[in-house]
Amino acid sequence: MPAIVPSVCPHDCPDACGLLVTVENGRVIAVNGDPDHPVTRGYLCTKMRHYEQTVHSPRRLTTPLLRTGNKGSGEFEPISWERAIELICTNWQAIIATHGAEAILPYSYGGTMGLVQRNAGHAFFNKLGASRLDRTICSPAKEAGWKSIMGGTPAMDPAEVEQSDLIILWGVNAAATSIHAMGDAQDARRRGARLWAIDTYQTPTCEAVDEAFLIRPGSDGALALAMLHVINREGLLDREYISVNVLGFDGLTEQILQDCTPGQMSEVCGLPVGVIERMAREYARATAPFIRLGCGLTRYGNGAMNVRTICCLPAAVGAWAKPGGGIFIGTSTGGAFPLHKVTREDFMTTVPRLVSMNQLGAALTELDTPPVMSLYVYHSNPAAIAPDQNAVIRGLERKELFTVVHERFMTDTARYADIVLPATTSLEHPDLYRCYGSYHAQRCGAAISPVGEAKSNRDVFCLLAAGMEMDEPFFDLSTDELIEMMLAEESPWRSTAVTEQLRQGKPVVLTPSTEPKKQWLTPSGKIEVLNIRADEPLPRLLPTHAELDGYPLRLQPATTPFALNSSFYERDNLRSKQNCMELLMNCVDAEARGLIDGETVEACNDQGTVRFVLRISGRVPAGTVVTEGVWWREFIPGDRGVNALTSQRLTDGGRGSTLYDVAVEVKRV
Repeated sequence: MPAIVPSVCPHDCPDACGLLVTVENGRVIAVNGDPDHPVTRGYLCTKMRHYEQTVHSPRRLTTPLLRTGNKGSGEFEPISWERAIELICTNWQAIIATHGAEAILPYSYGGTMGLVQRNAGHAFFNKLGASRLDRTICSPAKEAGWKSIMGGTPAMDPAEVEQSDLIILWGVNAAATSIHAMGDAQDARRRGARLWAIDTYQTPTCEAVDEAFLIRPGSDGALALAMLHVINREGLLDREYISVNVLGFDGLTEQILQDCTPGQMSEVCGLPVGVIERMAREYARATAPFIRLGCGLTRYGNGAMNVRTICCLPAAVGAWAKPGGGIFIGTSTGGAFPLHKVTREDFMTTVPRLVSMNQLGAALTELDTPPVMSLYVYHSNPAAIAPDQNAVIRGLERKELFTVVHERFMTDTARYADIVLPATTSLEHPDLYRCYGSYHAQRCGAAISPVGEAKSNRDVFCLLAAGMEMDEPFFDLSTDELIEMMLAEESPWRSTAVTEQLRQGKPVVLTPSTEPKKQWLTPSGKIEVLNIRADEPLPRLLPTHAELDGYPLRLQPATTPFALNSSFYERDNLRSKQNCMELLMNCVDAEARGLIDGETVEACNDQGTVRFVLRISGRVPAGTVVTEGVWWREFIPGDRGVNALTSQRLTDGGRGSTLYDVAVEVKRV
């Protein structure tokens, strides 16, 4: 008789959906959305609807593997777990004896978002004294931009969107990456709210709104400055609200009047002057305008400034004072659970060097004090997703680099490993999850036993701790015991009843310790348009990196509903819906280059050259080209993916990646 087991989607998505997993004879036979989950409401994205095809994929790695061929060849032979742990520990002991523990570098990110499994390696590597990884590939510039003006103020409740009369999905392809936010926006639209999208090309989200405004990549701050100029010029500011709640707005308006007219900013962002002026007027005159800000607009050299500038808009019109008004960038629920009980920073006896995950290529090929002699990768695929793929692969090809990859599938990175360890999926281990698109959290257990000899992150690090003769009792604790340690510590975010519901595996709503929109957690106690502690005291127009690179086309690496970064490419059904690794180009740009739809083309810049199949499309404005997804190399036209074109340059705040800040030329092969 089938059993229904509650679980949570582990992927790097704002929603952390509640799952109902149907299990029969030890196998997952169906995965559905939990209708009682306050966010999921029974609906899952395309990727998760048949997650059982991932769990029981014929591509699953089920035993440890030892490399037998050249690095990158994918040639391995099975070995036992005992032998694998012995080889890893023997190599690490030799490296530490010769180069010190900093010669070992961990690499992980968002392959699983569970609080224990995602952070399971921190305690081990802290105890080892290994180099630390600066995990900033996604959206730290977004957080930096928010903090520079809003400080520690918590995010508003995104459910307030139902009370808004103007909703702006700015830089977020919600139809692909935030489907429940898209559903909430559509519900509000049916009740009479207007719905806008601001993006760099015609995404599926743009096709489902009242109006879509397509701007040049990285010019979001220019558009916001022009709107602020119009709002100020036409007397649409909420002066009373500003006088009580905002610091330094007069200085900003002086700068806007001088430098950021709609005419000047039209040249930067690509929208006509009349359109910018209308957007500004309609935004200012809305009763409760709501902006949902995505991550894409932050992955530029000016990413933090883009966010900081956009955050001035609700302050200018007093949107924060109204139910449904404001801006939502994502929740931060770090205060709800004492994660330090998992990460154990207290295990460090020194402060090892910090290596940016966005500069892995340089770390593997250029660091020499000491050099990186071993790389341990878990729930990530840096050979595909890290910037400057050519540099990363050069590093992975080093004969003296001892690489271990803990993975579910033979990814691009796993092919370069000396040892590959089989990993569990989220349905094969327990964990505790919180989402960053709302204030929800949920605990879950394993729905099935591990497939083959797969082991969870936590279990592997406990084996490695024993192999490295670490005698900390911490490494004897199970995942469930770690979860219970976190739940046992009281938090203002969780009532006793909420904590008990978590123990029972029920989805719960966390309560921020400070009520959003009621208090500004900044040093001045106000929204700090003027931030005297920042290198740039006032928001201003900043250029992107690519504007200075000298190539004529701006490349936008974009999301797809059928994959999540490099995840889900093991699924034939999802991969087929993307056809192949395509480059979308406007007919004007194609004609200028004599290119034909369906032919193989090369995009190139100073970083590298990548082959795509060309698709001429009206979805893309002239001057911009787009590719969707981060494909595995075995499925692409050439031998390099899109990140052979991205650089290791960082954002203006937060040390984030500039994965979208790319200029290229495109030609026939």
